[in-house]
Amino acid sequence: MSRFDLTVLETAPKIPGKPRHKTREVKVGDKVFGGDNPIWVQSMTTTDTFDVDATVKQIHALEEAGCELVRVTVPKPEDAGALSKIKEQIGIPLICDIHFDYKMALAALDHPIDKIRINPGNIGGNDRFRQVVRKAKHKGLPMRIGVNAGSLERDLCEKYEFPCPPAMVESALRYLEIAEAEGYHDMIFSLKSSDVLVAVEAYRLFAKLADYPTHIGITEAGKPPYAVTKSAAGLSPILLDGIGDTIRISLLGDPVPEIAAAFDILQATQRRVRRPELIACPTCGRLAIDLEKIIAELEVRLAGKQLPVKISVLGCVVNGPGEAREADIGIAAGNGQGMIFRNGEMVRKVPEAEIVDGLMEELARWEAENPHKIPAVKESDKTGRRKLQLV
Repeated sequence: MSRFDLTVLETAPKIPGKPRHKTREVKVGDKVFGGDNPIWVQSMTTTDTFDVDATVKQIHALEEAGCELVRVTVPKPEDAGALSKIKEQIGIPLICDIHFDYKMALAALDHPIDKIRINPGNIGGNDRFRQVVRKAKHKGLPMRIGVNAGSLERDLCEKYEFPCPPAMVESALRYLEIAEAEGYHDMIFSLKSSDVLVAVEAYRLFAKLADYPTHIGITEAGKPPYAVTKSAAGLSPILLDGIGDTIRISLLGDPVPEIAAAFDILQATQRRVRRPELIACPTCGRLAIDLEKIIAELEVRLAGKQLPVKISVLGCVVNGPGEAREADIGIAAGNGQGMIFRNGEMVRKVPEAEIVDGLMEELARWEAENPHKIPAVKESDKTGRRKLQLV
């Protein structure tokens, strides 16, 4: 008889992870945030917005990387004046970013943008915030209300003594109530901090109190690769809690790598799986095949495939068979041959030289048998460039 209370195990969920936090839906261009819609990946340009050619070039690079929304900063009138020219040359929703000057927010709303992002704590008071809300409502445009630990209102810093999660959430709720009093509900909220623990708890607190979609991110994360690790450490608990409707990884320098990092974090937390996941054992002393060569070849053969499938490649007989059974397609290999598993059952043995071909053949069979698991794509050629976009 065990000295442990095993009833805890009997009542524990067999499949880990919390369901998605249900939020109201908010439309941003051709994307819908919240509800059961995908967690959209976005980024922000680093160019001077008024330099249309440079900005559009960078947005095109982000689009090619898979970016689904893009934000540009609008601190000056000439930046607002460039928005129309930028918008007509890109194929993803355009968001304008406003800080300090509420008049720039009002000016930007006169252009064909898809969303406005403001930080109410630094635009000079509630009356100015109301003016922006009223114009956004009149234009039928959504708004991201960005609460940031680094620019929290003075009265809240004094009340809580420092920019802690309760202070950030109270700030967000303050502006939520002001906007709702104006009859405006097309809002998305972010509660960002460069401190991982502060950000995680702030998003958790907000989700307990409100049903608006959230934009999640760790602000000022720094330089890769540490910044990617820090973002993953902060965003994974939030995502595993079911919180988050759009994501941005903030990296120093070129924004294009932010896209791959975001999709990797979504994939690892199983909140948005849109490509094959390759599972491989470490190269320990039990390894009995050229695993690095096999994985490198598989990566080339799987490039571009948008299939939510787990492929496990194990190179020894200790854990290999059991772990291969847990994947959609798996192989336990050693001593010059491999056993291929599909859906938990061994289907055949192949020589080591045929492992990659054998796995690809089983992948084709899995794809034919599971059409319902394959994400739909829709085609967009708004800019004259054909591209497939995961929905």
